[in-house]
Amino acid sequence: MTDTPHPTAAAPSGPLRGVRVIELTGLGPAPMAALLLHEMGADVLRIDRPAKLGTPPEWLARGRRSVVADLKTPAGREAVLRLAARADVLIEGFRPGVVERLGIGPDDVLARNPALVYGRITGWGQSGPWAHTAGHDINYIALTGVLSAIGTAGGPPQVPLNLVGDFGGGALYLVTGVLAALHEAQSSGRGQVVDCAIVDGVMSLAAMTWEMRARGEWGDTRGTNLLDSGAPFYAVYETADGGWFSVGAIEPQFYARLIELLGLPEWADAQDDTDRWPALRAAIATAFRGRTRADWEKIFDGTDACAAPVLSWHEVAAHPHMAARANLIDADGQAAPAPAPRFSRTPSRTAASTPAIGSTPLAAALADWETGTSPTAPTPPASSSQPPQA
Repeated sequence: MTDTPHPTAAAPSGPLRGVRVIELTGLGPAPMAALLLHEMGADVLRIDRPAKLGTPPEWLARGRRSVVADLKTPAGREAVLRLAARADVLIEGFRPGVVERLGIGPDDVLARNPALVYGRITGWGQSGPWAHTAGHDINYIALTGVLSAIGTAGGPPQVPLNLVGDFGGGALYLVTGVLAALHEAQSSGRGQVVDCAIVDGVMSLAAMTWEMRARGEWGDTRGTNLLDSGAPFYAVYETADGGWFSVGAIEPQFYARLIELLGLPEWADAQDDTDRWPALRAAIATAFRGRTRADWEKIFDGTDACAAPVLSWHEVAAHPHMAARANLIDADGQAAPAPAPRFSRTPSRTAASTPAIGSTPLAAALADWETGTSPTAPTPPASSSQPPQA
């Protein structure tokens, strides 16, 4: 089967075509989840605050229409409830209790539309002693034990951007929960609340590590385990020109190929001998420092040594594999990740344009959903003629 192309932003494509989603605008994981739903075909309507008019859209606002409603007024509240009556999903990322005080909480919305799926995403969850406390990705993953495990031996915990918490344990689990609840609602006719807490999602992501701990195969000392750079065959090494190469040769056959291509036959029997690991690490490091990153790319290309160059952001688009899969697209003159995953029959669409805040009149959006007509395309801000920039 050939790679599935990415349809244009206007193409009515994706497995979620026909699903209507209200996005109460927030930051980070909620808009990321909304972007994923939009790319998979859902009609996602962003509801922005009047104070946001004239300001740049949120980083992850691509593709969705934007309407403005003052949620603190009866008119704004009623507009949301009218939209919710025609929606399949509503997602919000406020602190617990905020939407209830605004009169658009789960009880209010489900009274209008009992089949709606109400997706809620927070860092700490809707309950618990820290539920009303502020926090960010780094704090959430710290409380799960995951942050303590990331880094090299003897060094401090290392921050994995905000990918593990906000987007891994947050946005992806919100999408998973919403889709599961939508599936169940098809048979029951009843919606429900999806309480997506980033701490819960990160704990779930770490299921394999918790299992390894239970078996005595993972210790609490950072940088001493199989997958945390403790094993010399699962680590990163510097090359002669200051570049870096990743090595992940866990299985014996892959380790054997790695050692062969590094020119270290005397270490072929050392993979499971932890007493020799310090010396093995030093030998691998010396070998990598003997050639440039480009040299090693040629040596390892197409092999099963599980070795790959560590690319910088601006190098990604030019790599032959990433280019062949078209993993970066042009969005408003900037490079952006292509939709994922890929569907063979109902491909996701590319959310290429970022609409201006409030570019869709609220009355028009209400009319679209209440009459069942197709939405108009979002209005992007002034575009640039420059090529995409990574």
